[in-house]
Amino acid sequence: MAIDFTVKDVIHRIAAKFVHAYLPDAKKPYNLRAVLQPELDVHGIASKADVYNIETDPRVIEEGLTAACELIYYLTADGYKIKTPLFNLRVRLPGEYEGAETRLNEGLYPEIRLQTSAAFRQYIRERVQVAFDGIAGDEGLIAEALDEKTGQIDEAATIGNILTIHGYGLKIESDEAHQLQTGVFFQPASGVPPKAEIIAVNEPKTLKVVVPATLTAGKEYNLRIFTMGSVGGGGHILKVVRDLKSDFKLTAQA
Repeated sequence: MAIDFTVKDVIHRIAAKFVHAYLPDAKKPYNLRAVLQPELDVHGIASKADVYNIETDPRVIEEGLTAACELIYYLTADGYKIKTPLFNLRVRLPGEYEGAETRLNEGLYPEIRLQTSAAFRQYIRERVQVAFDGIAGDEGLIAEALDEKTGQIDEAATIGNILTIHGYGLKIESDEAHQLQTGVFFQPASGVPPKAEIIAVNEPKTLKVVVPATLTAGKEYNLRIFTMGSVGGGGHILKVVRDLKSDFKLTAQA
């Protein structure tokens, strides 16, 4: 049996918890954050076929998804506008011009704009219920990371440029004995995590750091924040180091 997305009684439920508001201009004390299931890659998506009674062999699904993604890469790069049941893709050319140029302005490159499809947005509106599950633990949160050069959120970290991190309980504080252990680190899948040596803004809800030059372009990193500051701030130093880890990965880019 295949999934029929038109069936009227299919209702999905996702859990959500209140977390402390993390944006500087927040008007209320809490945001709502989904309690996400584990991250799935293409292989993980295909492996769920049996769970949802998909009769197609998971290997076929994985091969098809991989091939489709690769084809979309090439077609988008050739200037096609891509329309799928889940999302639409198109190329955008940035910059302002006189009208006689023969190349993009210095330092600019074609950009990809991705938007979820209208049908998918409507499906989510009509079929997803949110189960409120209380207030999240008070251990702090890395909510999002904005790459100031590209404007991408939770996606990129441009080496040598500013990364703005929003959340709560972020302020880097330590006693003299733990100064080397505290700070903002970029955790790879394996190996020693590089540390951000320059923190331009160090506040409970906002950190601005310079992305270390020792990151490898194309490699993915989780953000790790180690601090002895209390979640509530106020300059109180804890006896232990708190450890916060992002639930997203940033791809380093030159």
